Amino acid sequence: MKSLVMSVCAALLVGCSTTTPPVVPVIEPPSVALPAAKVPPRIGLALGGGAARGFAHVGVIQVLEEAGIRPALVAGTSAGSLVAAIYASGKNGAQLQRVAETMEEAAIADWTLPIFSRGMLRGEALARYVNTQVGGHPIEDMPMPLGIVATDLNSGRDVLFQRGDTGMAVRASSAVPAVFQPVRISGREYVDGGLVSPVPVRAARRMGADLVIAVDISSPPEGSLTGGTLDILLQTFSIMGKSINSLELKDADVVVRPALQGISSSDFSARKRSIEAGRQAMLQALPLLRAAIETKTR
Repeated sequence: MKSLVMSVCAALLVGCSTTTPPVVPVIEPPSVALPAAKVPPRIGLALGGGAARGFAHVGVIQVLEEAGIRPALVAGTSAGSLVAAIYASGKNGAQLQRVAETMEEAAIADWTLPIFSRGMLRGEALARYVNTQVGGHPIEDMPMPLGIVATDLNSGRDVLFQRGDTGMAVRASSAVPAVFQPVRISGREYVDGGLVSPVPVRAARRMGADLVIAVDISSPPEGSLTGGTLDILLQTFSIMGKSINSLELKDADVVVRPALQGISSSDFSARKRSIEAGRQAMLQALPLLRAAIETKTR
């Protein structure tokens, strides 16, 4: 029988054997631990108030874009809320500049008789302008998370709008007392966010920022013209917020201060100078920002 089996195996060219083949051990390659991928910090951009000097925010955003640094979220107060809303809607630096250059003061100013109201401007035109620029999108539908800071006139507390009508929130955030009428939202009245948060660093933190870039344009520039009533109101308002601002800015990782000397809070004609001042200030702050990003990358 054994010889028959051997003959069949040979005929089929099969290497049969009556003995059990040796077991060859399987050697597993040593496991190599891969380095964990580094996670960059969640960057928040906090844009402060300063009326017409807010054009400087456009220059800051342009330089960040050119450096390949895109914030994860943006918060704004007063003039900063206007730029923040348009930026969060998806416009890039070049588009923001076109908006700035074509913005007419008449498009956001709806004057009224102060003897019959609580402000010289109603603010409805500003709300309409903002909603047109953002395509009518509410705050929660923006491509970039957006926060808008206003002051609750009844409680004196800061309120962070992250939902609702974008134009209405910007109008509330920009309602400088005696200049704009207070804004009523859901039964409460709101005025300019700069009363309690001139640069919304805390708001950016609450929104989840690990690293906050604060753009401070709130300090009144030296030598600015104060001949008109509106200039005096805006500059007085800015001076009042300086002590609050200094405390909040301590919580920022990088503070950008455009050189805006000689530019009035109501000077729309100086928009190009303001944009360039924002660019230069952000360029100077880039090394510090990159170092902060590296430090906070996990």
